[in-house]
Amino acid sequence: MEAFLNEWLWQEEYWLPQGISWQDIEMSENEGRYPLPRDLIYTLPLAFAFIALRYVFERLIAVRLSKRLGVKDRIRIRAASIPKLESFYKQNSRQPSQSDVVSLGKQCGLSQRKIQTWFRHRRNQDRPSNTKKFCEASWRFVFYIIAFTAGLGSLINAPWFWDHRECWRGYPKQPVAEAHHWYYILEMGFYLSLLLCVSVDVKRKDFKEQVIHHIATIFLIGFSYCANYVRVGTLVMLVHDSSDFLLESAKMLHYAGWTRICDSLFVVFSLVFLVTRLVVFPCRVLHTTLVVSLEFFQPFCAYYFFNTLLLVLQALHIFWAYLILRMIYKFVFTGKVERDERSDEESEVDDEEEEPEEEGDECSWEQRKGAINSKLASLANNCVLNNLTNQRNINSRLPKAR
Repeated sequence: MEAFLNEWLWQEEYWLPQGISWQDIEMSENEGRYPLPRDLIYTLPLAFAFIALRYVFERLIAVRLSKRLGVKDRIRIRAASIPKLESFYKQNSRQPSQSDVVSLGKQCGLSQRKIQTWFRHRRNQDRPSNTKKFCEASWRFVFYIIAFTAGLGSLINAPWFWDHRECWRGYPKQPVAEAHHWYYILEMGFYLSLLLCVSVDVKRKDFKEQVIHHIATIFLIGFSYCANYVRVGTLVMLVHDSSDFLLESAKMLHYAGWTRICDSLFVVFSLVFLVTRLVVFPCRVLHTTLVVSLEFFQPFCAYYFFNTLLLVLQALHIFWAYLILRMIYKFVFTGKVERDERSDEESEVDDEEEEPEEEGDECSWEQRKGAINSKLASLANNCVLNNLTNQRNINSRLPKAR
């Protein structure tokens, strides 16, 4: 297996500029440590450690914090236990078609309205509560703010933080500091934990984009570490962490119902996101990887692959910037942020659309009931009038008959 990897995967022309071999960047005591691919093995157990730590954090700290901040969960009606409907819900579809509703109604002996109401209540049971969403946002907030603070502290005195040409000076013979090594390992372990938990986390409108983002980030961190793009990689991670903790804190305040502070924080997040992702990232980071790097070496396979991953991230940035600008448009013309454009696909959207639908059904039923009562009353009045008219006609005919 090792011979196969050395022969096919770790070929020097794939990973290193022309004229550089793996022996040229071997670790020595005088120069310090160089990034080695085997270092990334630690990210997998670290990802499981993050998952365990998150489990403890959410139940011991986040839940108590949510109660302190006043997070309230909606009271939802539990669906009755009907085995046939439960089996269809889990195995076939959560939203049955009209023909399925008719078929299930015949099998269970229930009306179509009761079948639709049961599925609506059953979907509500699976929707995450505000407490769950608050716990998820608080966990990400804690990591992002710690990662951003630690990353900024480790890079503020680094020469490539101020002069991006230093990212490539002497490449690839660039030793990695211990702080930057662990910055890489922890970031990759965290995003790997997010990818492993994506099936149980709250699903949002941009679920597919989030999965693509996590995969691209993991490949980007792992590949840049193996190719010793650590200097520019630390800048990429710092740019992303600078706005992520603002977004998660705004979500926490939104779930707690602190509307004014949430709106103000959202404005700050929007400014930071648009500046860092649409100005700093393409004009500084992408420029140095695409253009400045060519001053120090000729393009090779790793150069193209690394920049492709960065362009994928930039495409996602543009997509999310569009959602944010749409929210800003609503904020300017309505005076408030209605909800996150990336809001929960199965929770907020359906809660706001389907739950009122049930109330709407009750209102419409009351209206129909009132209309029926008025029609019955009018019919009764007509019947009384007809009887009185007939009685008068009979009385007027009696003298003539006599």
